[in-house]
Amino acid sequence: MDLSNENIIHVKRENVEYLQFKKLLDYGILNAYTIDKNLGFKANDAKGNIIKEKEEQVINDYKKVCNALGEDYKKIVKPIQKHTNNIEIVENKINVDIPDINCKEYDNIDGLITDKKDIILATTSADCITLLFFDPVKRVIANVHSGWKGTLQRISVKAVEKMVEKYNSKYEDIICCICPSIRRCHFEVKKDVEKLFKEEFKDLNLEEIIDEKENESWYIDTVLINKIILEKKGLKQENIIDSNICTVCNKDLMHSYRAEKELYNVNTALIEIKE
Repeated sequence: MDLSNENIIHVKRENVEYLQFKKLLDYGILNAYTIDKNLGFKANDAKGNIIKEKEEQVINDYKKVCNALGEDYKKIVKPIQKHTNNIEIVENKINVDIPDINCKEYDNIDGLITDKKDIILATTSADCITLLFFDPVKRVIANVHSGWKGTLQRISVKAVEKMVEKYNSKYEDIICCICPSIRRCHFEVKKDVEKLFKEEFKDLNLEEIIDEKENESWYIDTVLINKIILEKKGLKQENIIDSNICTVCNKDLMHSYRAEKELYNVNTALIEIKE
């Protein structure tokens, strides 16, 4: 199956499959979102705890995808994600000969920002939203993991605020690319989570983002929420580019926590300034 559409291309190279956003490629920004069930990048468990015995396998998987991209896997900087709204500025690599994975400097971090070349920002997900940001004027990139908890904490907005604060970006210049994630069709929640969303986003049109179903369950559109709050912050609608792909609907091609349950693995998203 080819998942290419007006916003993304589906690449199969050297036994590795990934998606790339056309808009970022047009600006010379390397980017990739893996959709290969043979790869798994789970260096941490669901709570962010380090899985030491998985580290070698994870590094080998990064080697595979970076080789397919023609990149050096040692450039990777990957935070220890814990569903926070914490974002870190990356000024340089910590390790010289290995990727920056499971580094204490990036513990409890769910978003990375840099204006440096030859640093590959990485995050992982298995249904959570990954947002790749790029300011073509100031040449700044960000890679942000926004699960439902991160969305409740508005981490996407915090990321663009930090780009403006640190690098003098303008909201209207920033491009946001939304990677595959669980969509409204499958993000079913119970009353406890629905209540949190209704309270946090009471300033939005709740009927637009939440569908009530039978048996005390609701379907929430977390992708649409991020689009709306980013637009309200100042991003242009045409600069918010969606892959329009649901990880659960495509569970045979990519990792999905809802589909794989306790056996889940994760996809990785990469972004780098090349020139």
